[in-house]
Amino acid sequence: MKAQDLNFDYKYGFSMPESHVYKAKKGLDENVVKKISKLKKEPLWMTEFRLKAYRAFKNRPMPTWGADLSKIDFDDIFYYIRPTEGQKNSWEDLPKEIKETYDKIGVPEAEKKFLAGVSAQYESEVVYESIQKELEELGVIFCDMDTALRKHPEIVRKYFGTIIPPMDNKFASLNSAAWSGGSFVYVPKGVKVNLPLQAYFRINAQNFGQFERTLIIAEEGSFVHYIEGCTAPIYTTSSIHAAVVEIVVKKGARVRYTTVQNWSRNVYNLVTKRTRVEEDGVMEWVDCNLGSGVTMKYPSCYLVGPRARGEVLSIAYAGPGQHQDAGAKMIHLASDTTSRIISKSISRDGGRTSYRGLVQVSPKATNSKVYVSCDALLIDEKSRSDTYPEMKIKQKQVDVQHEATVEKLGEEKLFYLSSRGIPKVEAEGLLVNGFIDPITKEIPLEYSIELNRLINLEMAGSVG
Repeated sequence: MKAQDLNFDYKYGFSMPESHVYKAKKGLDENVVKKISKLKKEPLWMTEFRLKAYRAFKNRPMPTWGADLSKIDFDDIFYYIRPTEGQKNSWEDLPKEIKETYDKIGVPEAEKKFLAGVSAQYESEVVYESIQKELEELGVIFCDMDTALRKHPEIVRKYFGTIIPPMDNKFASLNSAAWSGGSFVYVPKGVKVNLPLQAYFRINAQNFGQFERTLIIAEEGSFVHYIEGCTAPIYTTSSIHAAVVEIVVKKGARVRYTTVQNWSRNVYNLVTKRTRVEEDGVMEWVDCNLGSGVTMKYPSCYLVGPRARGEVLSIAYAGPGQHQDAGAKMIHLASDTTSRIISKSISRDGGRTSYRGLVQVSPKATNSKVYVSCDALLIDEKSRSDTYPEMKIKQKQVDVQHEATVEKLGEEKLFYLSSRGIPKVEAEGLLVNGFIDPITKEIPLEYSIELNRLINLEMAGSVG
């Protein structure tokens, strides 16, 4: 994927002079894995976990379904870059180039306005953290995964790799071997975190692999909303983002996880996200994918307790040179469980979107309810949209609904808006934002405004 082939205006495509205190050699082998673990001063069990995962990664073949991954050169990637010595709790203590990067993205303003906690990852490490004192007093833990492993080893060891085993898929194995940074969230029983926690992930270096690891545990009756944002500069070489997100939703708890992914188009975005939802628990994924050259991501809910509920609301936007292969997985393993998948995709100027979904209802999942809706919008004749739904229903006492639509941008609606004096490009943006409105209204106001603005930037000058 070459930057010169990416004809678009990307707001976060700027890069800063590369600065680091340690940079591993290119490529991944057992020595690099051991070095990462040694530098982080990890316990022996984590080093062994990494090595076992690395061997699984080497032995597992590349996926032959989904997007084209044949151009990934794993030997041409830097798997670990440490940008600073340790974390900073004061924004002003960060190195100038890192601080300027996050100032441009808007981290300080976001923190001031409406966030309960902020974590900022630059390359392989979380470089800045802030959490309101009120949350600490309630017993909420919000830190990076490396700090969690050091300060809360008993919790990490209990849950780490249990929702997504290191052998789950090739890129989960890669992450498990080379993981660095990411977020750890622990919400005690009955605690409701009223403001969102947010993490920003930034790739600045060329030929870089970012492998953050996120683990969220919501104890009985608790609530938390976690938001992640992702950006990267444009280079002539490709980078990999292969994250793993594990979430445990205990009895009666609720977790919402919102992603606004706007990587540049030289990034392969290959992510595994999964949650275990216990009795009366609720898991909500809000997944917005605008960036990257290739995305393969399917947030999953394992509904293991009676009356557990899972929901995935997803938006995929593919412009020139992009393939967004996204979707969801819902696994019903208990009675009276409910799942809802709503997918909206937009393809324009030769872009390709794919919905890939799995719904599985086990024999024990009596009286379960399933709803799947996949809507695709094609802006022009060059673009493409595919749907790959899979239903495995092994219980008769269930209610299953599935619907899918593909439509083109309506000429009649465009004519009506233009007749009211609205320029064509603006009218197209309005229609696209109206198409995705059922999902954007589920996002906090500040983020839905940003999402609509990004969509309008993508549309401007690209159609017609």
